[in-house]
Amino acid sequence: MYTNWRRTLVIVAVAALIAGVMFAGGCQLVKDLYPAKQGDEGGGLATAEQLPGVGPDAIADVVSQTSPAVVKISTRINTGASGNPFVDDPFFRQFFGLPQRQREQEGLGSGFIISADGYVLTNEHVVDGADEITVTVTGFDQDLPARVVGADYDLDLALLKLDAGKDLPFLPMGNSDQIRVGNWVIAIGNPYGLDHTVTTGVISAKGRPIAVNDRQYENLLQTDASINPGNSGGPLLNLRGEVVGINTAINAEAQGIGFAIPTSTVARVLEDLKNNVIAVRPWIGVQVRSVDEDAIRSLGLDKAEGALVVGVISGSPADKAGLRQGDVIMEFNANKIGNADDLVAAIKACQVNASVNALVVRKKELRSVSITIAEKPRNIN
Repeated sequence: MYTNWRRTLVIVAVAALIAGVMFAGGCQLVKDLYPAKQGDEGGGLATAEQLPGVGPDAIADVVSQTSPAVVKISTRINTGASGNPFVDDPFFRQFFGLPQRQREQEGLGSGFIISADGYVLTNEHVVDGADEITVTVTGFDQDLPARVVGADYDLDLALLKLDAGKDLPFLPMGNSDQIRVGNWVIAIGNPYGLDHTVTTGVISAKGRPIAVNDRQYENLLQTDASINPGNSGGPLLNLRGEVVGINTAINAEAQGIGFAIPTSTVARVLEDLKNNVIAVRPWIGVQVRSVDEDAIRSLGLDKAEGALVVGVISGSPADKAGLRQGDVIMEFNANKIGNADDLVAAIKACQVNASVNALVVRKKELRSVSITIAEKPRNIN
């Protein structure tokens, strides 16, 4: 009996020693994963509130830090009419010595300050055609007049300049290439004139191409953070308070689907906007889509490869070169074309006025076509 008791005591002691080692090792592992913040007594484990981006005030902190740099943009467009054809008649008004009647259209949008000296980034469509632009800035009793420094129609970006007379709060630009699908984001803007409205969501997808009216967007960030009319031009922020996108468009047929221009696009053209340099973009004048299973069956192709021409603009380089609807572009300027995006990238890499060759499948026959690259006209996709 005594021997069994000693054996039991030894087993319990060894088990306790092992458990102690495991517990200490486990605590060290947790400490490595979630290190205590500087200043914590004894280097204890971090609580949930101390973990970056997890605390209950994480989003509120970002909003309080960034909101002063988010602005409301108001525009006025002079349409030159009052709506009454008799009263608006210039001969009538001249005969009675009346000034010419004018009607104004007003618009609202968002933007954000990107430098202390008053540069403001927004969408081109927010200020397009405006005769007067004013900006509401936090801390100022009156709206500030703004002028357009540079604009890019195709990218839907515009850079404004304020003369505030003092340094302004501004937002840092983040790297949109590093953001991941599922990361939390914050949108701040002025939907329906409700200034500094905050919505949150995640990045739903990256690299989305969409078409809105006559404008073709490429490589957009998709988010489920609520974006509504008036949000255009406002910032899409990560949890560090950095701008990763410019809120731009919504899907009118769906709720919870919005799109933003990534900051990687802004970085490429910001200096051009500051210097009012209008980018020259190569163009051939075709609408294309990737070859899918339906196209394989209808065109008798061997596999889903190439860019299917679904439209050719009259008078364009593609039209002059003889491209037709139903052609499948397999190679362009020595670049193999696997899908529609490949063709877009290959065209972008060309120089205006350059002559390039394209390999095209038409009625199961491969033919070579010579195309002269042109400058893309405004308002054409």
